[in-house]
Amino acid sequence: MSTVIPIQSASAAGSAPATPIPYAELVQPDRVHTSLYTNPAIFTEEMDKVFYSNWIWVGHVSEVPEPGSFKSTWIGQQPVVLVRDRKKELHVLLNRCRHRGATVCEHKKGKTASFVCPYHGWGYGLDGSLRGVPHPESYGDTLEKDKLGLVSLRVEEYAGMVFATFKDDLMPLAEWLGPAKKWMDLFMKQAGGYPVKVAGEHRFTFPGNWKIQLENTTDAYHFPLVHKSFLSSLDEQAKKTFDFVDGPGYVEDLGNGHSVMVMIPELIDLEADLDKPIPDRFAELAQALRDEGHDEAKVRRIVRAVGGTGFNLNLYPNVACSMAFFRVLRPVSVNETEIHHAAIVMDGGPAIANQYRLRLHEHFQGPMGFGTPDDGEAWERVQKGARAGEDLWIMVNRGLPGEKPGTDGPRGDVSAETGMRAAYRQWLKSMTA
Repeated sequence: MSTVIPIQSASAAGSAPATPIPYAELVQPDRVHTSLYTNPAIFTEEMDKVFYSNWIWVGHVSEVPEPGSFKSTWIGQQPVVLVRDRKKELHVLLNRCRHRGATVCEHKKGKTASFVCPYHGWGYGLDGSLRGVPHPESYGDTLEKDKLGLVSLRVEEYAGMVFATFKDDLMPLAEWLGPAKKWMDLFMKQAGGYPVKVAGEHRFTFPGNWKIQLENTTDAYHFPLVHKSFLSSLDEQAKKTFDFVDGPGYVEDLGNGHSVMVMIPELIDLEADLDKPIPDRFAELAQALRDEGHDEAKVRRIVRAVGGTGFNLNLYPNVACSMAFFRVLRPVSVNETEIHHAAIVMDGGPAIANQYRLRLHEHFQGPMGFGTPDDGEAWERVQKGARAGEDLWIMVNRGLPGEKPGTDGPRGDVSAETGMRAAYRQWLKSMTA
């Protein structure tokens, strides 16, 4: 970690309302107020108190594999660049030249030896240090290059997932993740013994508040209705697997706003029970792997991993590990959110297995898939409906009466809104800190 500069609070910037918002009144144990979706002043304060004051996911190590590899992204509404330097250390840099403020990187991903501002040519190293400026003689001896590097954020990594924060005094990442770490470890088993690799992503926006998507990751209640078309596209065996709303799964609060929704308990650990029968939909893949010369143990490990995990993990506030992909949210405005779906494959794994993985991803999460467009329609309708009766409340009380202590926190049935309550408890904690 290098230089961390303080971020001016929204109130200090004069953009917060003159009268403080009574956040404690807007988040109740069983409901949240509709203004959380619609009030621009709340959105402004969220950037400061949620996105600039917590650990925020910025990428996976496979996206910056070599010295010079970079990925441009966002933390809240601030552009940043995740980059690996010549010593293979990771940096997250504010994407803003220290001279006149222009962005120094406009590419989404790539490889470079340096970052050069296109406006006046100030050049920066991969660690953000200012290396040179054109025609420096005009500055005399006043140019303090060591103080004018790109602003560098604090960076930490767990299980290949990279997070950054503006806060120098925030708890270590491992402490922030807490019990979520063991679920991240389980999630990474879906590479079937190979390293996890982000194969690509697609992005889309929906006209709704970011918290509507945050809620969705651990919302099984909507699945059989919103994803009816997806279920109708499955064979009978797969359809039974995805008929989990009345099953033995559960949702558990993991602390700090994180939560996990276990839909298919037998698929929590993809390296367990490898001697179980291979599902019919993967029989062709299994035979193809055998034909390539892989032994039966490896075939079963890969086949079991291809379908992804049986749980969704919500890492508050901006990333979900969902079956076989990362889903990242970026708040654009109070009523607009950008979503990234990053498909995961086995780095160096059999091509036929990765092809199966990508086809499964496209089937549900792809832009022409059966699932994501239906989710987007539902999210848009929530925001549209929020315009009616703005003094009404959003109910998140499903499963509350039956909630019991779990391994790491309160646990409800698989369709309980336990995950939403966990996120809003953390949201309230952030907004009132």
